[in-house]
Amino acid sequence: MKFWLFKSEPETWSWKDHCAVGVEPWDGVRNYQARNFMKEMSIGDLGFFYQSVKNPQIKGVVKIVKTYYPDPKDTRFGMVDLEAIETFLNPVTLKEMKKDSFLENLLLFRQSRLSVMPIPTNCWKHIVQLGNVDTNVKK
Repeated sequence: MKFWLFKSEPETWSWKDHCAVGVEPWDGVRNYQARNFMKEMSIGDLGFFYQSVKNPQIKGVVKIVKTYYPDPKDTRFGMVDLEAIETFLNPVTLKEMKKDSFLENLLLFRQSRLSVMPIPTNCWKHIVQLGNVDTNVKK
């Protein structure tokens, strides 16, 4: 199992929006590196839903329920389907993560404009603890 981070601007697509529909395609990715990460995803992989721009923070956990397939709006790119599975009791802010030396090597800090990225397993477990979510997403 691999772990990921998906970024979205709340005005475009919020955690509340995603929870309301449950499962939704993650579309609109127009970066080749992010696209290639999406091609590596497997059903059952987990990801963080990260709210960017205003008050950046991890809001919850999603699960990949459909692997990479072409985006009909631009077939050079694709999408995966994500299911909202858990809301963080304590959203983990970007500021909090940057202060945490355990997380200092996250790709999030080095490539801040990248909308989809991998999260190392040890960092995943650490962030899940910070977010105080149910143990079933610590896999």
